[in-house]
Amino acid sequence: MTEADDRDLAVSRQGSIAAADVEFANGEHVTVASLYAAWERPREGHWIYADASAHRLVSDLSVFVGSQRDHRIIAAGDLNILMGHGENGSPYWRDRYLSIFSRMAAIGLPFAGPQHPNGIQADPWPSELPSDSKNVPTFRVRQSEPATATRQLDFVFASAELHHRLRVRALNSCN
Repeated sequence: MTEADDRDLAVSRQGSIAAADVEFANGEHVTVASLYAAWERPREGHWIYADASAHRLVSDLSVFVGSQRDHRIIAAGDLNILMGHGENGSPYWRDRYLSIFSRMAAIGLPFAGPQHPNGIQADPWPSELPSDSKNVPTFRVRQSEPATATRQLDFVFASAELHHRLRVRALNSCN
């Protein structure tokens, strides 16, 4: 196994992150990263979780943050976590998931979307989802239509310098 040096993209889990530097015609550079937080199981017990994988992704992304401001990074993907609530209304899982969003903001990549009205909301409304949620469900079982999705598992984070220029939309409708 090769050791990464301090400027390399050290990946905690193979296949969890891919990144590229994009240069636009005007000379602007933006780093984009595709993320995937894999499901894991505890040593004992029966549940599955992905927040540990998501925390590793936050750490892996830190190599792109070279200053407190002025970095230009967009990171998006399937984190397999929920935002603003936990499974079946669990405060325990809500708080575990919230820690991912807090850490992303702490390294300068606050949540950018998608949120309603940039995507359709679940109908019928899931009982575990708070009534004031703006989540736009992105997860569905393979056989169902996009409009039947009930959980948002996909999220976009971006440097504050890019937020005003982004429109993040969930492609979760049949139209």
